[in-house]
Amino acid sequence: MQENLNKVKGVADIINGIIYDGPSVTVLPDQSKLAQYKITPSDFQTQLQVYNEGIPVGQIQEGEQMLNIRLRYTSFKNNSVDLIKNQPVFSPDGSYKPLKYYANVQLSAGDPELTREDLKSNIEVTARLENRDMGSAINEIKEVIAKNVLLPPGYYIEYGGTFQQQQSSFRELLLILMTAIILVFTVLLFLFRDLRLALLIIFISVLGIGGCIWALFITGIQLNVGSYTGIIMIVGVIAENAIFTVNQFLTTLKTTSDVDKSINYAISLRIRPKLMTAIGAILALTPLALGIGVGAQMQQPLAIAVIGGFIIAMPLLLMVFPSLLRLLYRNPAKETKFVYINEKFI
Repeated sequence: MQENLNKVKGVADIINGIIYDGPSVTVLPDQSKLAQYKITPSDFQTQLQVYNEGIPVGQIQEGEQMLNIRLRYTSFKNNSVDLIKNQPVFSPDGSYKPLKYYANVQLSAGDPELTREDLKSNIEVTARLENRDMGSAINEIKEVIAKNVLLPPGYYIEYGGTFQQQQSSFRELLLILMTAIILVFTVLLFLFRDLRLALLIIFISVLGIGGCIWALFITGIQLNVGSYTGIIMIVGVIAENAIFTVNQFLTTLKTTSDVDKSINYAISLRIRPKLMTAIGAILALTPLALGIGVGAQMQQPLAIAVIGGFIIAMPLLLMVFPSLLRLLYRNPAKETKFVYINEKFI
């Protein structure tokens, strides 16, 4: 795994996840010699345990805690491999020989630690990214591992850490975005009592997301939590501006009954506040978008997403939305009926 990660640009400080628990002493008994001197495996193990680990012989109370009393033959401080090899092993007749006579004592570098999660063995391979965004790096890592790593049946690879947290945040933010769109749509239905008009405003608001994605793409900023928050903001801003335009259009339509004149008047009346809002927001967010100031880079994706949304919102609200509104009211009979309904409600 580590060799494959080294092939990915921007991946640094790779740890293969295999941790050794330190040097260990392995005792391999000679069963024939143990049988020759009538030493059973359990007796042999008990003598080794008394010499090295100790055996519990009782307990003593210290305050509210019970401490185990262990009986052992040697001190851990002075223990060594040579002492272990020469420790006496007694046979049933009372004679004894050193341990190295009955067994082969080996000193190994240590065994790898086994870690488990949800009762499953796992190996955590960790690394960090250097001068590269997480999305493209993870995609390349997946491609390299899929080509070069063959897993046996029952094994699988799961990408966790910061990437897992990012994906979880994206799912939550997507749910928030969808909930916001549904709530705005509900408010529009109660406000205008017209399904087609509510759908039109929501459609224009969702189109504004394209401006956010376009701005992030041309600046090379990855989609993250900050930029997602900017997208949610743009949907609300465009819907708000469209509501004011529609309200002015309906008010004028009730008095003139002329769709074209009502649309032109509503757009001309609302163009100044729309431009002032967009220009003011863009100028205020420009320092953050350029990364000027301490900590500005943390909010840079949000600023770029909002600026891109405002840039695309202007042609949507001033050209696309009026055109679609005119198509919606192209039937004079429906226009008259709609005005009557609004007058009745008002």
